[in-house]
Order: sequence, then C-alpha cells, then structure tokens
Amino acid sequence: MAGVDEVGRGCLFGPVFAAAVALDAASAASLLKAGLTDSKKLSPRRRAVLVPLIERNVVARGLGQASAREIDALGIRGATELAMLRALQKLPQLPEHVLVDGNLPLRLWSGSQQTVVGGDSLSPAIAAASVLAKESRDGLIRRLALKFPGYGLERHVGYGTQQHRAALLASGPTVLHRRTFLRRLLG
Repeated sequence: MAGVDEVGRGCLFGPVFAAAVALDAASAASLLKAGLTDSKKLSPRRRAVLVPLIERNVVARGLGQASAREIDALGIRGATELAMLRALQKLPQLPEHVLVDGNLPLRLWSGSQQTVVGGDSLSPAIAAASVLAKESRDGLIRRLALKFPGYGLERHVGYGTQQHRAALLASGPTVLHRRTFLRRLLG
C-alpha cells in the first residue's frame, strides 16, 4: 500500500508536485512518534528535520511533477493526477492499493485505491508523502527564485501573495507562471 499527496495546486508559479510513499507499520509508528503529520501543520524547520527520517524509514518513495505548461493544458486536476501517477510509477514496484489524499479519486490509476479526506492527518503514508512533496517543491522554487528575481519566490514559493501579484502586474509573468491562473489578475 502507498499513500500519495500533492502540493502546489493553488500556486501561480511552477509545477505541481506529488509524492508517493510506502511504509511498514514499524516505520509508520516511528515517524508518528517523531512528530510526522500533515505538512501544512509543521513549521519549515520541523519538515526539514523530518525529511531524512522519512527517507530512512520508508519502504519506497517516488516524486512526480507536472509543469506549469501541463497545468495550463490539462487543468489543475488533470495535472495533479499526472504528477501523482508519475510519483507512483517511480516506486520500485506498483502498490496493490493506493491511499489518495482528498475526496477525488485518481482517474489515471487503474489499480485499487481509496480517497481519504484529511488523509495527511490520518494516514502516516500520506503524511510522509505530503512532507516530501512540500519540501521538494519548495526547494525547487527557492532555487528558481535565483533565476527569476523580483517575484519574491524565495518567500512565498509561488503562491498568490500580495507581493507576488504586485510583481506580476509590474513585470508580467515568466515562462513558469501558470497562464490559466493569471487570467483574472492580468486580464
């Protein structure tokens, strides 16, 4: 069994990321004891501490992403599902059952699956996936901030903050901005 979660659905910039994680019971208990929970409930420092613990304790893990261009072409749900499928395909063997965070099934997955509303707080595998996806995406966006200065990406990692919106109005979008997300903002 593997848990899968995404991060970056609501961003204006960059890819949507997903991670897939398979844990055994002992590893899940160990990670929960170390404070593993939904990545949104953890401070950046706490997430950074958990990443190597997760990487050492997982049975398997995989990361996937879908680009801003794919988001514009497929819509955010389709692109998110593509990122999740890519993460699952990077596991050394395909899981027999997948726990998907949220209430929408993974339409691209032909195997057994179950949606879990609030899964990143209920399933250790989904929680571990949420932390790995969040830290991986945030790290990428902070590196991209050096290539695209002036947007504040190193602070908001692509979300639509007031600073980000002001920079978009002043400078226009980069090649990694999601055009379909900017229509209302930029007209």
